[in-house]
Amino acid sequence: MTQSGSGRSGSSPSGPGASRAGRPGSPQPEAGLRRTLGVGDAVVIGLGSMVGAGIFAALGPAAHAAGSGLLLGLGVAAVVAYCNAMSSARLAALYPASGGTYVYGRERLGEFWGYLAGWAFVVGKTSSCAAMALTVGAYVWPGQAHAVAVGAVVALTAVNYGGVQKSAWLTRAIVAVVLSVLASVVVVCLSSGDADAGRLDVGVSGGAGGVLQAAGLLFFAFAGYARIATLGEEVRDPARTIPRAIPLALGIALLVYTAVAVAVLSVLGSSGLGQATAPLADAVRAAGLPGLVPVVRVGAAVAALGSLLALILGVSRTTLAMARDRHLPGTLAAVHPRFQVPHRAELAVGAVVAALAATVDVRGAIGFSSFGVLAYYAIANASAWTLSSDFMARIGPVVGAAGCVTLAFALPGVSVVVGAGVLGAGAAAYGGRKWLASRQNGRDSGRQDGTG
Repeated sequence: MTQSGSGRSGSSPSGPGASRAGRPGSPQPEAGLRRTLGVGDAVVIGLGSMVGAGIFAALGPAAHAAGSGLLLGLGVAAVVAYCNAMSSARLAALYPASGGTYVYGRERLGEFWGYLAGWAFVVGKTSSCAAMALTVGAYVWPGQAHAVAVGAVVALTAVNYGGVQKSAWLTRAIVAVVLSVLASVVVVCLSSGDADAGRLDVGVSGGAGGVLQAAGLLFFAFAGYARIATLGEEVRDPARTIPRAIPLALGIALLVYTAVAVAVLSVLGSSGLGQATAPLADAVRAAGLPGLVPVVRVGAAVAALGSLLALILGVSRTTLAMARDRHLPGTLAAVHPRFQVPHRAELAVGAVVAALAATVDVRGAIGFSSFGVLAYYAIANASAWTLSSDFMARIGPVVGAAGCVTLAFALPGVSVVVGAGVLGAGAAAYGGRKWLASRQNGRDSGRQDGTG
């Protein structure tokens, strides 16, 4: 088995698009992206994705599923996310190109698995983008949620168009606001006379299945560290930066989530939390400080904006990578000569997300998105498994892959059926494209033989 530090060809790739170097017939990128992000920038972008709307919305459904096992579910989600993060960090350092697991799966497992990972990511995360946009609308102006959602998509697409460094600056401001709001919620709840440590009693009132389902739902809130890997072509010194940034961002997010979950549970309890439609706002109100509720609503809207910003970044970069290999229209592989961003991919993603946000209700897309993302990371772990034949080095990828598959099928039944159907449609499209290409090659070969 290939050892860590080497690609399938036996040499370490370097530079933009280097993971495709030496592969006959593989299209080269039109231009490389500019490497401007340091460790701090990468951590902030990861936090902007993770410490986002998920913590404001996912705690309620997770508590409903797990009951007193909510904290256990959070722990399971964190373990799976950590294994995935370490696999992604090792792979991103070796293949510092845009596309994340689309690139890793292609290079380590074969073209089909890379394609399937990219398909799962683009489709699932496009739905997540629309969900986050509608979350912004629901908090800012509930009566005009769709209009506000479209406006948010247009505005953030424009920010991303201006360059990834501008996106990093805006994400810093968003993360600072969200962390301040979450810290206020924790302090208010824990210092309240209504806080009761007895409500933190950890059990399994929802059963083992409920704990796993909660972990699958909460995984949605951890998945943002993938954005660091998908931006690998824009990170300075990726072999050093990415392995540092991913676990650091994940660790900070876990500490924040644990503190928030403990604070909210101490006031509402698992049953109250499971029935809450706006868990953090309800917890602040129950803690005796209703004046803070508008601040929490603003924090939720800003958090959703941060998630949407980072999601558009990640989906557009994976779209760029798939377009470079002609799995998506090649015109989407263009890089803007001035701003050094995949501008056509960003505009296409923004247009699709805006259309979804204007016409559909995607609040149920969290489960579907989680299914797609868990499939994506299962392929990432399988790819990392090939990096070394050492038993200890393979424990993380094995645990991560098994965890992804388990959590994916523990999700609500509708999410599993729809997610599996979408992955199947993607596989069928890939097979159809290959079949048509082989028929075309056969006809071309026949014509050559006839004229020879």
